[in-house]
Amino acid sequence: MSIFVIGGTGFIGIRVIPSLVARGETVVCMDINPNAPSFAGLGDKVTVVRGDVTQFDDVIGNMEASKADRVINLSYNLGQDLPPHRATKLNIIGMDNCFEAARILGVKHTVFASSLAVNGQQSHYGERAVTEDDYKHAVVQYGSHKAFNEFQAKDYIDKHGMTITAVRPANVTGPDKVRGSVDHVNIITRPARGEAISFPFADAMRCPIHVDDIAEVFIRVLMTDKPAHAVYSSGGQAISLADIAVIVREFLPDAKISFEKQSGGRASSGNWMIDNSRLVQEFGVQYRSYRERVLQIINEVRAELGQAPIKG
Repeated sequence: MSIFVIGGTGFIGIRVIPSLVARGETVVCMDINPNAPSFAGLGDKVTVVRGDVTQFDDVIGNMEASKADRVINLSYNLGQDLPPHRATKLNIIGMDNCFEAARILGVKHTVFASSLAVNGQQSHYGERAVTEDDYKHAVVQYGSHKAFNEFQAKDYIDKHGMTITAVRPANVTGPDKVRGSVDHVNIITRPARGEAISFPFADAMRCPIHVDDIAEVFIRVLMTDKPAHAVYSSGGQAISLADIAVIVREFLPDAKISFEKQSGGRASSGNWMIDNSRLVQEFGVQYRSYRERVLQIINEVRAELGQAPIKG
């Protein structure tokens, strides 16, 4: 089976593609930066081509050439820093190009990355886990664009009978995460490098999920012919930065982590309580413990520095 991956040389894609190959799939990856990682070790099972998701001819041309019956779009701007016109071309037009090309070519199943950002602030929901059916309170650029992607997917489903599925990752974490929400990453990686780091609020809340786990989620959803739902939330570990610091110091007792204030960040932390029972029940996903993932990230950083791993 051939799978077309858009934005496959990015943070999540470089985990998704080898896992697909390990399952016996053939992958065509289209990315505007095709030389970012090396898939050379995967042989002829992976073809990487240059293409711009904002250009419809690039998308449909490369998708058609791939002869793929499944498509996954991981191309988007993670954050609020792009000028509005450019962000709209990438996040909105780029996603629609993917849907429209999949429609024309009769793609069997299309999966795309949405985000917990569609939910907006946790304060809209109180002290309860947010579900996929809750009203979307997104107001920032990235969250609003993802909310529109979900609307556009539903429009294609309703009018053309397509199978399109959104996965809403929470705060994806890993040693090489450099864009979007990164405080939950830097609080681990910076001390692992022996660097001091400070944050405004100890009670700032996050919902981390390791990049290996979210890659597995994308693959399980993608390889299902007709998922029972159109949207799945990944969930993760609801945790404060202060509590992450406690775990980091368990492995790095001398970690220099400080906070300007102990409280004041919870109300502006976004959404951190997320119900992923839909995903767990249908796909049987299980995540490794967050503590294990923190140690994994620390040891990956130490390996880069030529240091011995810490035993957990």
